[in-house]
Amino acid sequence: MKKVLWVCCFGTIVLLACSKKDNPPVVPPPTTYTPPVVSATFAKGADISWVTQMESSGVKFYDKSGAQQDLFALMKSLGMNSIRLRAWVNPSDGWCNTADVVAKAIRAKNAGMKIMIDFHYSDVWADPGHQAKPAAWASLDFATLVTTLHDYTATVMNTLKTNGITPDWVQVGNETSDGMLWEDGRASTNMANFASLIKAGYQAVKSVSTTTKVIVHSANGFDNNLFRWLFDGLKANGAQWDIIGMSLYPSTTDYTTLDTQCLTNMNDMVSRYGTPVMVVEVGMDASDATDSRAFLTDIITKVNSVANGNGQGVFYWEPEAYNWQGYGLGAFDNTGKPTIALDAFGN
Repeated sequence: MKKVLWVCCFGTIVLLACSKKDNPPVVPPPTTYTPPVVSATFAKGADISWVTQMESSGVKFYDKSGAQQDLFALMKSLGMNSIRLRAWVNPSDGWCNTADVVAKAIRAKNAGMKIMIDFHYSDVWADPGHQAKPAAWASLDFATLVTTLHDYTATVMNTLKTNGITPDWVQVGNETSDGMLWEDGRASTNMANFASLIKAGYQAVKSVSTTTKVIVHSANGFDNNLFRWLFDGLKANGAQWDIIGMSLYPSTTDYTTLDTQCLTNMNDMVSRYGTPVMVVEVGMDASDATDSRAFLTDIITKVNSVANGNGQGVFYWEPEAYNWQGYGLGAFDNTGKPTIALDAFGN
């Protein structure tokens, strides 16, 4: 019995060996990536305000094959249709002043891109922890400050118009989670003042271009309590806006949670105030392109899902930054080529 059994088993082994040789196992094809499908009007964009400063320092940009390319054309080839540019009043080094903004806006227009102008109303960075007045505005009384903001905004808009540029969107303030032009315009101490500044910016934009959409922008798009407090206060004080803008900078481990909270917040903003929403800043660790692509895919899908087309776009903040000023949340590798993270924008 043992001998017969051994023969049978040996025969089975031979048959299996022959079977494997004659019919090798099927190797699954490489996984492919499909970018999210969005509406035809959805803004897929990037803030690339550093571009002229980087170029002046000798930084170059390359497509995925390693061919050097103009950054605006490269963004277009990656599936983007919009460019965001920050505006500073009188920066000490000149970058992002009105002349620099206009030069970049012309390049964006020539590349066939829509344009967003982001007024910081400062000479330097404005964000939730920094809202310093421009030096030339520091000693103005509040009434004059409001007028000065209005006139500066209108002047920049008219300068753009003279150069053939009509922005599709304008932010009046950057990440104004607690207002702007501190201390006069700090929302937590004087919401009425903040609202007056927003109204002045809104009116200035519309005086030059009635078609340009005005955005009021806060950080932490996942924080519904913050957004209700801020926009309830603005509404109660007569401020106007066309779109609510949000920033979202999750980690590679919490983005699914924050994206879901952001979607809940976006739906609430649309229902509560009757205005569309847009995520005007996103970013993630450049060294983890796979998770970054997954995050971008998810947030673009969620913004696009907001009811009745009220989720209107997603912008990556400075994706082209590589080996630059220590910023690690871009989406290019160390050789100056875009990572797979930007595949989420459609190409």
